[in-house]
Amino acid sequence: MDGLVRRRPPPGACRMTAVVIDGLDRSLLLLADHAGNHVPDDIAILPHLLHLHVGVDLGTDALTRALAQTLDAPAILGTISRLVIDLHRESDHPALIPAVSDGHAIPGNVGADRSQRIARFHAPYHRVIRTQVRHDRPALIVAIHSFTPQLETGGGPRPWEAGILYGRDDRAARPALAFLMAEGIVTGDNEPYSGRRLNATLNRHAVAQGIPSLSVEVRNDLIADADGVAVWSDRLTRMIGAIRNSLALQRGLAT
Repeated sequence: MDGLVRRRPPPGACRMTAVVIDGLDRSLLLLADHAGNHVPDDIAILPHLLHLHVGVDLGTDALTRALAQTLDAPAILGTISRLVIDLHRESDHPALIPAVSDGHAIPGNVGADRSQRIARFHAPYHRVIRTQVRHDRPALIVAIHSFTPQLETGGGPRPWEAGILYGRDDRAARPALAFLMAEGIVTGDNEPYSGRRLNATLNRHAVAQGIPSLSVEVRNDLIADADGVAVWSDRLTRMIGAIRNSLALQRGLAT
């Protein structure tokens, strides 16, 4: 047993698309859209791709679970491989069901029924998050992702150890950036991806609700084993504490 308390997803949720971890601290919600690499039997995806960065955000399942346990916070982890459908894209995004990902052809997605996959996987996952947010009204939402040190289709090595991604609301991102940089972590400010372009889940469930939020990207080789997960769980636990302190100060100044 890992000590985590789990509860059933809210009514109407598809259990296949999300794992919901309960926690006593309802002021915080952790998300991991790409934590899982499950592919249903009726969808053809080459198995070896499911263990690469194109199929799953490597290390994020273990890291998010560790954070949830340490912080005693609720967490929602996506279980479906991003090669089946990308839970972190808008439903009209052209890469929602990728035919190619970092140079790897995904023939099982050619001609896929988009509406059917949205109804089967994407919509139920986001209903789980929506229900959780409406019920708890968290003061902070943190999304956990990971990135590959170097893409297979070009570009040099990525120099960052972590990245903080955010859109128009930077209330949580600014103290997070300051914290990681003070720790000596080579940190990307909206790198290796920009939250101004790719922020679908947080735009929908946090920004639209006025809730401070950010995405944390950790380079996946740094969380490839239990020791790395422990280091980054400790670091992000302390970072989240710094964010909460900053948000409390911001609220105090605003009153």
